[in-house]
This record gives sequence, C-alpha cells and structure tokens, in this order.
Amino acid sequence: MLEQYTIITDPVGGSVALSAIFAALPLLTLFVLLGVLRMRAWLAGLISLAVALAVAVAIYAMPAGQALLSATEGAAFGFFPILWIVINAIWVYNLTVASGHFDVLRRSFERVSPDMRIQAIIIAFCFGALLEALAGFGTPVAITVVMLMALGFRPIHAAAVSLIANTAPVAYGALATPIVTLATVTSGANDDARLTVETLGAMVGRQTPILAVVVPLVLVAVVDGRRGVRQTWPAALVAGLSFGIAQFVAANYISVPLTDIVAALVSAGAVVALVRIWRPAESPELQASPEAADGPAGAADRGAVVPAARRGDRDVAARSPVAAGGGATATDGPDAADPGGAVPAGAGPGVRDTAGPPATVGRDRPAEVARAYAPYLIIIAIFSIANLGPVKDALAGEPWTVKFPWPGLDVVNAAGEPLSSMTFTLNWLPAAGTLMIFAGLLTAVVLRVSAGRALRAYLATYVELRNAIVTVMAVLALAYVLNQSGQTQTLGTFLAQAGGGFVFLSAILGWIGVAVTGSDTSANALFGALQVQTAARAGLDPLLLAAANSSGGVMGKMISPQNLAIAAAAVGMAGREGEIFRKVLGWSLALLLFMCVLVALQASPVLGWMVP
Repeated sequence: MLEQYTIITDPVGGSVALSAIFAALPLLTLFVLLGVLRMRAWLAGLISLAVALAVAVAIYAMPAGQALLSATEGAAFGFFPILWIVINAIWVYNLTVASGHFDVLRRSFERVSPDMRIQAIIIAFCFGALLEALAGFGTPVAITVVMLMALGFRPIHAAAVSLIANTAPVAYGALATPIVTLATVTSGANDDARLTVETLGAMVGRQTPILAVVVPLVLVAVVDGRRGVRQTWPAALVAGLSFGIAQFVAANYISVPLTDIVAALVSAGAVVALVRIWRPAESPELQASPEAADGPAGAADRGAVVPAARRGDRDVAARSPVAAGGGATATDGPDAADPGGAVPAGAGPGVRDTAGPPATVGRDRPAEVARAYAPYLIIIAIFSIANLGPVKDALAGEPWTVKFPWPGLDVVNAAGEPLSSMTFTLNWLPAAGTLMIFAGLLTAVVLRVSAGRALRAYLATYVELRNAIVTVMAVLALAYVLNQSGQTQTLGTFLAQAGGGFVFLSAILGWIGVAVTGSDTSANALFGALQVQTAARAGLDPLLLAAANSSGGVMGKMISPQNLAIAAAAVGMAGREGEIFRKVLGWSLALLLFMCVLVALQASPVLGWMVP
C-alpha cells in the first residue's frame, strides 16, 4: 500500500508566503508557455503538469506514487465527464452539418437579423446561456463557437465571443450545480444559517446580473470594435438588462436551479422582439474570408474559415469543426482530402445526404426549419427530463451512478480527514455527455443521417480532436496535483492573509480556481470553505465572500486552458490557443476588476443593503 500523504500549506520554512512562490510556478509556467511563448496547448499542459509534479514531490514532500495517482485521477476526470460532454456535443453538431440542416439553421438566424453583431448576442449570449443552464462543463462553448463559424465569423472572433459570453450564466450552470456545491462545502465550515442554496443563489443573483448588463456590450466590441458598440448598443443593452433582471428575479424569488433557463429565454425573446421594430443604422460586412483573415490567424486559418465568406455567398455550408484538428477539409466520407474520415460538411452537390434539405437561396420550407432546430430542442428536452426531481434522484443511485475511491490514492487534509476529491463519480447514464449521445441518436433519426455515416462522424470526432483531448486531460491532471498536494491551498491561504482587505481579493481567489480547473463547481468546492473561514477571522460577511468566490470565478472560465482548447479545436486553431488566450485575457481581467469593486462596495455601507 502506498504511503499516505497529509496536505501542508507552508512547506518552505513554515512560511506561507515563501511556499506560495513555489505553488505559483506551475500556473506561471502554463500561462507563460501559452501567452508569451505561444506553445501548443497540449505541450504546455504536459510541461506544466511536470512542473506541478516536481513541486509536489520536491517541495511539498508528497510521495511520488501519490502525486502520479493524483494526476491519473485528474486525467480521468478530464475525459469523463468533461471531454465526454464536448466530444458528444460536437458530434451532434456534425450530424446537422452532414445532413445540410445546419445551413438551414444558419439562414434562420440570419433572417432574425442579418447583422453579425446581433447574431453574436443571440447565439453566444442567449442560446449559450440556455446550454449552460442545462449542461455546463464546456458544452456552450463547444456548440456556440461552431454556430458562429457557420455564420461566417472569423475563427478568432468566434472563439473569443463564445468564451466571453460564457461568463454571466456560469454560476447557475447545469441547474445551479456550482451553487449547490458551494452550499455543501460552506455550510459545514461556518454556522451561518444563511449559507443555503437559496440564500447563496440569491446573493450571487445580486452580483452576476450586473455583470450580465456589460457582457453583450463586450461581445459587440470584440466583433466590431467601437463602431459595433455605437451602432448596436440598443440590442446589447436590451439583452443584458433583460437577462440581468430575469436572473435576479429568478434567483431571488422563483428557483435557483432554473435561474439561467428563465434568464436565457427572457433575454432571447427581448432581443428578437427588439429587432422586429429596430435595426442598426448600418450592418457592415464582417464575414471571414481568405483575403481578410484575422491578423496572425491569417493564412494558416484559411483552410478552417467557414464558407459564407463573401457578400452574396451566404448559402455555402459550414465545414465540420472536427476537421480543424488536422487541418483537412471535411468531405463526403473517409476519402478525398480528409484522411481521418471527417464528417461531411454538406457543402454542395454530392456532399449532402440525399435526404437532406436542398441548397436554396430563398426561404427554406417550414418543415426543414423545424428539423434544423430539432437537435437543440431534443437536447433541451432530454436534459430537462433528466433533471426532473424523481428522474434525477433515480439516476443518482446505482447502477446508473457509481462512486468509488481512486485506487491507491490516500490523501488527507491537515485535520486528518480524507479528501472528498479522492472519490471518483462515474455517473455513466445521467452524465451530460451520455445524454448528448441520446440526443445524437435521435438527431440522426430526425435528420435522416444513416447509421454508417453517423458512426464515421463519431469516430472522426475523436481523431480530429486528439490534441484537444490531450490538452484537457493534462490540465485536469495539473489541477488535481495542485489541489491534492496542497499547492492551491497555499495560494488561497496566502491571499487570505490580507485580512479585511480580503474582501477585494475574494473574487480573485474564485477566478484563480476556475482558471485552473475550468469549472466554477470545482472552484467553489476548492475555496468555498476557505472563503467563509477567512471572513469569520477578518470580521467580514461569510455569505458575501462565499458568493464572491462563485461570481468572481466566472471570469476565469474564458482563460481556462480547458475551455481554450475546446474553442481552439472547434475553430480550426488547435495548437494556437495562446492567440485566443491573449484575445480574451484583457477582458477577463477587466471584468474581474469590475466584480472585485462590486463586492468591496457590497461589503461597505454604499451597497451593503444588497446583501440578504
């Protein structure tokens, strides 16, 4: 049996500050390799993992066997449930491409508004929030980024817009799983009776709605700069205000788990209603084209640029995102230019299924429009049913969900208690990725995609996302080593030494947690208890700081290597995650600063009335 390891937070001379220098090394390595040296994400992830293992063994005296086992558990978690969701979500998309119905969906969005800036709001912000509410864990980015590409967005813009949009709804994602987790870990760390799902959800609902007002304005700025903000601010403001108000009302007075569903539907409805009576003064041509590739993404991305590239050529189909990983153009079957057998792109005669809708320049038939929307309605229906109380409870038990201690891993905290993260949950049936498979099977039936073609598309998805798979598994392995060796706790404890000034830093702690793990749920599990304990020592409000951990964490989502890998693979920039990282880092820091100021004001008499 391997030697047990007890977590310590001050291994270097008993000093948390000195220890924090070493604890920060793996994260600094990752960010420098990605953002400065522009190294491929899978390689940067593996190198950073090696640094984390070295620090764990050499500095924290963690037994090498325990460190390696920690990494293997993290890698397994990276594949299931994280990659399990992403791969299957992209497969569902590929089925719509294979049948040609994604073209129909694209034209449908174009009819709501031909302005790409407004399309970014509707798809990335509103529809992405709905996907976040139902699935979370990277699903919104995986789906919305390819939808934007199909509408002609430049690869770098599609990735940045999807990542930035996936902020305001994150705290209530997957039916408020982050809030539920936060309530679980904080209620045992503090006797404050307010640390419940309802009250924590209400407090977060007095922070993220304010952020939601800003996010759509940021999206149009990313797509079209100052001109975009100047010309489309009414739509952005309507989307943000309606989402924020609905999120506040739902979180405080309706249902915490249903918060994002309500907000997403209200926001989408408000924007659609607005564009029926108002249009921007100008709708500039912003579509991607080989001649107008985006900066350094330029010529290297020409093979990944989605068609609909020029004015008057808006009915050419999108190409499959799975082809992005290898840079090949998707074709009909495993032959032609795609040696991996990538899913067909539905790009023209002889490519679409004969059962698919014909290419049409005019308005599509209502039946074909309904079929184009069917996959997403199927996803919503399946996730809604799976999350109904009785169904969810039934699926949470054996044999559908199996929990077991990770073999050989034996880590305890300073109090001698085993870490909950050593228990691996294999919820093979109710997992979001499995539900996506069911959605894919029904989608194949509805869109009349043959079984053979659907299977080829599924296998090709794995082949073409191979780099992203390595990246995500490496990053989650890194996160588990950081957490189970004590390096993350060292960083958290170091920040907590700020005392009363911690109220400004509490959101940063959540941001760090999500940036490392890619999950607001994981960040809440990691730092939630520390937040309330620090609040008690510093005379601050535990409820406010616990909520700040979740609200601040949502800005870390866009710079998480896990999400960067997902977005990069989908837009054909696999291996160039650093470019996307630099594109969104400034926005992440700016929005984080905004949240830090808001939390500090809520801790003062200025906005103290907002705390329940």
